[in-house]
Amino acid sequence: MKTIPLKLSLALALAFPWNLAVVHARNGVEVGGNSAFTNLVPAESVERSAAQEYGQLLQQAASKNALGSKDHPQVKRLRAIAQRIIPYALEWNPRAREWKWEVNLIGSSQINAFCMPGGKIAFYTGILEKLKLSDDEVAMVMGHEIAHALREHARERMGKNAATGIGANVLSQLLGLGQVGQTVTHYGAQLLTLEFSREDESEADLVGLELGARAGFDPHAGITLWKKMSAASSGAPPQWLSTHPSGSARIAEIEANLPRVMPLYEQARAARTSRVAP
Repeated sequence: MKTIPLKLSLALALAFPWNLAVVHARNGVEVGGNSAFTNLVPAESVERSAAQEYGQLLQQAASKNALGSKDHPQVKRLRAIAQRIIPYALEWNPRAREWKWEVNLIGSSQINAFCMPGGKIAFYTGILEKLKLSDDEVAMVMGHEIAHALREHARERMGKNAATGIGANVLSQLLGLGQVGQTVTHYGAQLLTLEFSREDESEADLVGLELGARAGFDPHAGITLWKKMSAASSGAPPQWLSTHPSGSARIAEIEANLPRVMPLYEQARAARTSRVAP
C-alpha cells in the first residue's frame, strides 16, 4: 500500500489548516474535521459521478425487476426512517442541504447497504431479511452509511489516490486541477468499490450513532446490530462487513460512547411522545 510522503502531508496541512483544526465541541460524539485530502478533488465532481453511478445501478435493478416500488412496505419503512435522520445530518456537512436525497431498495441476497456522496442511499433486501433488522437497527446502519457521505470519506480516498499519483507536484497541479480532474474521472466509476480505512469506519460508527439517537432511535441497537452481523459472518463475511473493524471492537466502542448519545435519544423520545400525546 502506498503512503503519502511526510513533506506532502505537511504541505497539505499548511494549505488547508482549517480542515485539520476543526473539532465538534458539542453534545454528542467528538470527531475531528474532514481530511485536508478532500480538497484535492471537487465535491461537485464526486457527487455528479455518484449520481450517475447510482442511476445506472437503479436502472440495472429495474431491468431485473429487482427495484422496490414506492409502495413496497420496506421502501416506505426505509424512507420514513431516513426522513427522521436526514434533518440531523445537515449539521455535519453544509453541502447536505443541497443534496437530492434518495432512498431505494434493491432485491439482492447481499447483506449490504450504502450511501453514496450526494445522499444516494440504497439497502439490499438481504440485510433486512437475513438479519431481521428492527427499525432501530436499520437506523444504525443508515446513520453509519450517511456518515460516510457527510464526512466525505470517498472524496478523501480519491484525494489520497490523487496525491499519491501526482507526488511532489500536487500543490502546483491543484491550482489548475489538471491531474486531479483526471483522477476523479478514473475513480468516479468505482465509488461503490472504494475501501474505507478502519478509522473511517470507526468515525462513521460514532457519527451514525449520534444521528440515530437525535432522530429518536435507540443507540443500544448498535450493539444488537453488530451481534447479528458477527453471527452472519461465521462463514464468509458479508460484503457490508468485509472492510470493517471486528464486531467486538465496534461493540466496545459503541458501549463507550453510549453515555454521550443516550441523553440525545432520551430528549428525542420525549419530544416525540409529547407530539403524539392527546
